[in-house]
Amino acid sequence: MKIFTHFSFVSFSNSYLVGPPGGGEAIMIDPGIMDVPVLRLIEKNGYSIRYILVTHNHESHIRGGRTLLKIYPAEVFGGSLHLLDRDSKQLKDGDSIELGGIRVESIEIPGHSSDSLVYRIGSCFFTGDVLLAGGIGSTPNRYARALLIQGIQQKLLSIPDGTLYPGHGPPSTLEAERRFNPFLQQDAE
Repeated sequence: MKIFTHFSFVSFSNSYLVGPPGGGEAIMIDPGIMDVPVLRLIEKNGYSIRYILVTHNHESHIRGGRTLLKIYPAEVFGGSLHLLDRDSKQLKDGDSIELGGIRVESIEIPGHSSDSLVYRIGSCFFTGDVLLAGGIGSTPNRYARALLIQGIQQKLLSIPDGTLYPGHGPPSTLEAERRFNPFLQQDAE
């Protein structure tokens, strides 16, 4: 499996292209923007986008999906029944699906948004705005923040290790966040 990252200066968000090493059917996670560099990345590596995974329904994570769907015949998956102006396949906590030979598990962690999902592919975690390198997603109130932190601690930090691919900022690891993330440290005290 290969993972390619695309950073958008428009929304300061990350999109991820995931596919087999030799090209073929691929997954786009959080298509925040669809521009020429994204199209080149897809085409240069011999991919056809067959699946779109949305971590949550915020514009900076879906804006490019509508254009992507005009180019590629992709199925849309996420925590809502309606995403990118079409019906989508709703995933719940613990769902495991195979997309183009790649096993994807969904982990529900609300708090940043009610439909927030983390996608686990092997030891890789695509966290959207749930968990960032050195941070957590914004929340509307203290209750939502407590819910988000509890979900991170119970469902992510309980896993020995893995690589985090967040919706914003650089990648990280579960171990680094467990040890050094100040938002998780101050609430653990």
